[in-house]
Amino acid sequence: MNQKHLISIVGPTAIGKTALSIHIAQQFKTHILSADSRQFYKEMQIGTAAPTKDELNAAPHHFIHHKSVLDDYNVGAFEKEALQTLNTLFKDHNILVMVGGSGLYIDAITKGLDDFPKVDPSVRKQLNDTLAKEGMVSLQDKLKTLDPVAYDSISIENPRRVIRALEISIGSGKPYSSFLNKPKNSRDFKTTTIGLTAERATIYERINKRVDLMMDAGLLDEVRSLAHHQHMNALNTVGYSELFKFLNGEWPLDFAISEIKKNSRRYAKRQMTWFRKKEDIIWFDYQTPISNILEKIKSII
Repeated sequence: MNQKHLISIVGPTAIGKTALSIHIAQQFKTHILSADSRQFYKEMQIGTAAPTKDELNAAPHHFIHHKSVLDDYNVGAFEKEALQTLNTLFKDHNILVMVGGSGLYIDAITKGLDDFPKVDPSVRKQLNDTLAKEGMVSLQDKLKTLDPVAYDSISIENPRRVIRALEISIGSGKPYSSFLNKPKNSRDFKTTTIGLTAERATIYERINKRVDLMMDAGLLDEVRSLAHHQHMNALNTVGYSELFKFLNGEWPLDFAISEIKKNSRRYAKRQMTWFRKKEDIIWFDYQTPISNILEKIKSII
């Protein structure tokens, strides 16, 4: 087989993507690349549901805990590094696996990044100042006014995404969304995307249970160990920002945990909104026998 093939596993958080990716990698005796932007950071193990040591040993993994929260890392750097890794691995493997729920990072590999205009750095500084003084709601409201399409499609709980969209909208005078989905360079490998899904109530139940398991596994201690770095962008994320508020005396613990669950459910809803717009995803219920999924993949390849 001369065609190089990337099998991409997507779906909402807590749906079972990691387990499926390992089964597929073992079947084809190949490697897994993570496209989960939260699992890049070595200090964030429990709160990101990163693969366990046993899971990491079950198949070769890449882009898991290869960065620190202190590193300046973004989707552009990931695209460059991941494509280099793919090129290297494809020399010895015709099939590789990619897994993750970060839609932008997945698209960066399978389709390429959108080309945005350069913007005066002062715009971002002003937006960061607004975030510090007025909070996320102010930025979200501004984005809803300037670019309602972006407001409905990006993760508005993520300050980096909101600031980026506003930065482009303000700096260019055009909506951030107007620069999306332009023609890009083609890839020299074929991608088959497998999506896992479930009824919304089931997804939410799995998320709530996962958060409880994270707390039992020591998430609060993990967050406490990172408290002196809580200003870093990587830690401005669900599971960490809520517990920082508890540690800072702003929220009681029970409320912080309920907020983690609520924000995780919101994140899952936005993930599904993103993925359901993709017409090339082959969807399976999360309880589908792995043998059925493998049969479909083999028929395509």
